[in-house]
Amino acid sequence: MNYLKIFSPATVANVSCGFDALGLALETVGDTMTFTKTATKGIKITQITGADLPLDAKVNAAGVVALAMLEKHPADFGIDITIHKGYTPGSGLGSSAASAAGAAFGVNQLLGNSFTPLELTQFAMLGEEATCGTPIADNVSAAIYGGFTLVRSYEPLSIVKIPVPADLRVVAIHPQVEVKTKDARAVLPKEITLKDAVTQWANVGGLISGLHSNDYQLIADSLTDIIVEPARKHLIPHFDEVKQQAIKAGALGAGISGSGPTIFTLCKGDETAESVYKTIQNTYQDKQIDFNMILSKINTEGIKILDTN
Repeated sequence: MNYLKIFSPATVANVSCGFDALGLALETVGDTMTFTKTATKGIKITQITGADLPLDAKVNAAGVVALAMLEKHPADFGIDITIHKGYTPGSGLGSSAASAAGAAFGVNQLLGNSFTPLELTQFAMLGEEATCGTPIADNVSAAIYGGFTLVRSYEPLSIVKIPVPADLRVVAIHPQVEVKTKDARAVLPKEITLKDAVTQWANVGGLISGLHSNDYQLIADSLTDIIVEPARKHLIPHFDEVKQQAIKAGALGAGISGSGPTIFTLCKGDETAESVYKTIQNTYQDKQIDFNMILSKINTEGIKILDTN
């Protein structure tokens, strides 16, 4: 293989109760990336479209990942990378993660699939650390493994892929406002009560059980975040109104995607998802804030190969 074109999905992290531990991959939104073998060794990012990001491989999330992989697995060739950002960085939908995970996947293909998905996640975390300051795994693991993923442990890294009920849909709104990850982390509580911790743990367990058993009511009952969401929601204009209207329209639950400003909902079935989509759209229509809407199935495959030669 000398050339590879891939789709690397956007992701929703935290998923309400699963702060820094749960993520899911989307099917309709993501990055398109190409990887081409070259005679000159090293990594070059030759083009980025869709966003103003650095071409310097040493500071770009994809470049950092690719360089680390070639250091671990030296090759007698170089790789040129192009990136088309399919959505806006800073959306709360894992923009840097899509590039980092996509780089890990693409470079691995040209190296003859030398690394496991867990190792690819570890490489992708380096891209997250370079761009966000923290080597988090929830977004990148969802992109690499597909579906829902649970980061069960960081030391050692342990990723568990969770089954996805067939009728589960994601509807999300991305208000065009900026929420910096650093600011979103700064407002988090340093300590929580034991009572709140137990409630949150129970919700995570309930959500995972609901996903395994196709119990949509249990999923709905468990999509509650009593720790992070209350501290962050003031950063997102009209969050409470969007959440209330979405649930009223039939959504199983709603929450903040990553550190925001995207608000995600989970829905059962296409009909409900379309109703929730229209309701959220109507709710935000008169807010004098530009926004983008997303309706997607859960991407159970993760990163997809589009073309090779």
